[in-house]
Amino acid sequence: MSLHLIPDAFSAAECTRITTATDAAEASDARLVGGDRVHNIRRADLVWIDDLPELAWVADRLIDVVRDANRHFHFDLDALRESPQVARYTARREGHFDWHSDIGDGPIAARRKLTLVVQLSPASAYDGGTLELRPSLEPLVAPLVQGTAVVFPAFVLHRVAPVTRGTRHSLTIWAHGPAFR
Repeated sequence: MSLHLIPDAFSAAECTRITTATDAAEASDARLVGGDRVHNIRRADLVWIDDLPELAWVADRLIDVVRDANRHFHFDLDALRESPQVARYTARREGHFDWHSDIGDGPIAARRKLTLVVQLSPASAYDGGTLELRPSLEPLVAPLVQGTAVVFPAFVLHRVAPVTRGTRHSLTIWAHGPAFR
């Protein structure tokens, strides 16, 4: 139950369409849930899909992918309250995101129940940058197959290892619901 994979959630052409649009958009320096910039914990550039009208179709696709994934988890979900974000991790900036969970302080982050991460870059585009999950003692490494969605409970510890060559793009959204019981 720790993670669920959806191969081909997005085609390679769709992944390229997303990364091309977000690379052309103004990005912001990634922050933590509380709004702090802490580069030794997280270093990436972010673009929010909701800011790009040409990518409006992405949100509809993500709703379908979350619905499909939740057949595996059976969580009580009621909304996608945050904009999908594309993170760009570059070797030039030593892009990474240290171990963390996605449930955070605040009225919205506290309601995160599922995290969905789509691998937008082909594996050949970068080295390092693996998405690692720690649902138990031994970490699991998510596949690097372009277009694959990795879905896991928002309370699972995970990280993006430092990118050592090239650029890794990923698309992330959180599904929200009432508190776990």
